[in-house]
Amino acid sequence: MAGDAPRTTNGSPDDLRRSTGTVRYRGAAYRATSGPPVVPEYPSRVDFHTHSRRSDGVLEPIDLVRAAADAGVRVMALSDHDTLAGVRELCGPGRPPLPLELLPAVEINSVATGIDNLWEGELHILGLGVDPGDDAFEATLERQRRARASRFRRIVDRLRDLGIPVDSQAEALHTEPGASLGRPQIARLLVAAGHCASVDEAMQTLLARGRPGYVERHGLGPAEAIAAIRAAGGLPVLAHFSDAADRRDLIRELIHTELGGLEVHYRKFDAETVAELAAVASELHLVPTGGSDYHGDGETYAQAHAALFVPDEDAAAVYASLGRPLGLGAAVS
Repeated sequence: MAGDAPRTTNGSPDDLRRSTGTVRYRGAAYRATSGPPVVPEYPSRVDFHTHSRRSDGVLEPIDLVRAAADAGVRVMALSDHDTLAGVRELCGPGRPPLPLELLPAVEINSVATGIDNLWEGELHILGLGVDPGDDAFEATLERQRRARASRFRRIVDRLRDLGIPVDSQAEALHTEPGASLGRPQIARLLVAAGHCASVDEAMQTLLARGRPGYVERHGLGPAEAIAAIRAAGGLPVLAHFSDAADRRDLIRELIHTELGGLEVHYRKFDAETVAELAAVASELHLVPTGGSDYHGDGETYAQAHAALFVPDEDAAAVYASLGRPLGLGAAVS
């Protein structure tokens, strides 16, 4: 999901600053719960969900990898939105060895038209283990990035019409070739321009669905995203969807389109939600995965990692589903 999950009940700035508790994703919104958080059994050595500056994260790809390795991560997926640019930078010819095992990945925010009661009308599909050299998949991602760029410009235009301009900040925004744009970048522009105090406030008061600066997304649907990931040799995983226990019929429909995994161990889920999702994954024979969804706004990777627990066996299950062994330097089996 783009950006850190909002932790508010009604969306006002004061509520944003006061809200506490673990985040539980439920249907049309996020809400704080009183459920106990997950207590890591051991420092997590696996993180299958991260973002760099090649999409809406704050760290350069190599800095993200180093931070994760320093925190003890041995197997990591770089899953930027609609781009593999960061993966290619890290794994291209002549690049020095990395301090961890890197799994190429991508996150696609699929537009779930016709499916009711979804956060922002989207289902986020992770593609773990996709082939960075697959030309057809890259063409699909390029179309997604063009749609993102168009939406980005329309949001900037709308904010100007609302009297909340970020045009000069947007003009100064530097993106590398192949990078993708999204609302978290605009949220940071709003903070830089002095319109909002934080990225969370900008997202919740201006950019979230139903807020004044929201612009509808266009792009792949869930089945299309899953098919594209499969064709590129990847494992399609439904990301941060804690409604899964209540929406088994929807999950089964996605399985019919070759969904293969479910993100069970999401850093912001409470212990009850993790248990529910683990049961769903087992019942429906989906590969359980997990990750931090680290972006970097307001926290270091080490801080995010402290709340992360992804069992070692998740890495083995993911790699087994991809038909490949864990590479050199991995600490799991």
